[in-house]
Amino acid sequence: MLKGTTLSDNSTPSPSRKSAGHVIVDSLVAHGVNRTYVVPGESYLDVLDGLYKSEIETVVCRHEGGAAYMAEADGKMDSVPGIAMVTRGPGAANAHVGLHTAWQDSTPMVLFVGLIPFEHRDREAFQEFDPKSWFASGAKRVMTLDHAERASEIVAEAMFAAVSGRPGPVVIGLPEDIIKQEIDATLHPVIPVGVGGMTVEDWKALESALQESEKPLFVFGGNDWTHQGAELFTKWLEDHHIPAAAEWRCEGTVPFTSPSYVGPIGYGRPKPTYDLLDETDLLVFVGTVPGDVITDGFTARQNWDQKNFIVTIDPSLRGRSGPVTHQIVAKPDVFVRDLVRIALPAKDSWKAWTKQMREEQEKFAALPTTNNGDGQAQMDTLMATMVPQLPEDAMVTFGAGEHTNWAHRYFPTNSYASMISARNGSMGYSIPSAIAASLKYPGRRVVTIAGDGEFLMNGQELATATQYGATPLVIVMDNQEYGTIRTHQERDYPERISGTQLENPDFALLAKAYGGFGVRVEKDSEIPAALEAAYKAIDEEKKFALIHLIVEQRRKAY
Repeated sequence: MLKGTTLSDNSTPSPSRKSAGHVIVDSLVAHGVNRTYVVPGESYLDVLDGLYKSEIETVVCRHEGGAAYMAEADGKMDSVPGIAMVTRGPGAANAHVGLHTAWQDSTPMVLFVGLIPFEHRDREAFQEFDPKSWFASGAKRVMTLDHAERASEIVAEAMFAAVSGRPGPVVIGLPEDIIKQEIDATLHPVIPVGVGGMTVEDWKALESALQESEKPLFVFGGNDWTHQGAELFTKWLEDHHIPAAAEWRCEGTVPFTSPSYVGPIGYGRPKPTYDLLDETDLLVFVGTVPGDVITDGFTARQNWDQKNFIVTIDPSLRGRSGPVTHQIVAKPDVFVRDLVRIALPAKDSWKAWTKQMREEQEKFAALPTTNNGDGQAQMDTLMATMVPQLPEDAMVTFGAGEHTNWAHRYFPTNSYASMISARNGSMGYSIPSAIAASLKYPGRRVVTIAGDGEFLMNGQELATATQYGATPLVIVMDNQEYGTIRTHQERDYPERISGTQLENPDFALLAKAYGGFGVRVEKDSEIPAALEAAYKAIDEEKKFALIHLIVEQRRKAY
């Protein structure tokens, strides 16, 4: 047994001494954590006991994948890492999907995993596994609390690692006997994070490149912004008549309505932005890098003579492809603080270039004609009806699939973190992320657009929504297939449909069973009334609402 005293069920620790599990909770409070998403397990009961009546809200989820997704979404909306807690073995395995999302999306997140007792290690005990072997390739750090007195230190190290440099997930293993030991309750201080910034050389290089450019383009992305930084960035772009495009599933940092916003770049990119990467003579990436998705599988922007400035706090440029003219090591907000000091006169060529691309984006995003006839229900009609009714601060969340393109095209994302999605293409993300967003911003309209295949991967978390009062509007686009895969299938194996077709339940009835409002819509004419009833359920009855939209197959947003 390691040094330390195990608390008995009837013992009361002195004010200066607590169990390691309770100290972990106190440390999370000190780091500004206000919510944790958990699936309980006997392996970390002492931490759960520490959460009893603590300042942290404990959201009990129905699956570890859902809990991890909620924590990951939470990390996208805040500078404080999202927190999830699961148990050993199977619980840890189920949570891995959220960890992978956080890794590829560069989201700050800490996953606590209860473990077998220290004394049982390496004996193939019940649900034993090696955290480092499982998680090391997809987490920034994997730590195990083998010494109880280091509990607060390890929390501080994990929270620091999650947000420092390129953000990402951290895993902490908690042996169930170690966290029960009584230790000094003194907390480790919060570790400050370096944010970088432009050097004089960086500033001069960017200023010179802009002066020489006739068609500059900024691409923004990542989860490392603040509202203030996004607003300053937008104002500088608009003042200089310079365009900006969004990394795939990162819309909103520059508002949808901004004259500088020219659309998203990524998989299935719309035609207005398809050729932008090679047409621009100066490309500045802020908060992201030209990776696989942005460059269409490392094919666009690969000419070594092209000018690429990359602004990222990660000096390794992980995930980057193509030329690098200059790297500026800085977090987005700090870069923007220095960027606004560059006050160049706007060139006529910049104005014409931005105006041209903005007009293309406005055409692309123009709402379709509202049908409202007796024909088959369509996502076009739903978006045309819903979008004009959305408040300025509306949020949208979604996972993966062709159904997400309606949000990319039409949803008015007007502030940083108003689009919460999985850039690693992870299905099942829509419902958990919508719940996390609704809990964090209870006064905002949160809409999630889910495909029928994706919805059933974590639809059970609607029970969590009811339990904790989350009130998202859930749109389930039911085309009875895994649409994205069918598209690839039709391209590579035409007229050989295999493994992509679905037979679905009545999702509206399922919503009612989970305690929410549900309505099934089969005709365009039913959409306005369905939306009105859904809004009433959310605003007056304070419950989530689900619209089950039965659409035809193979109809796409673009």
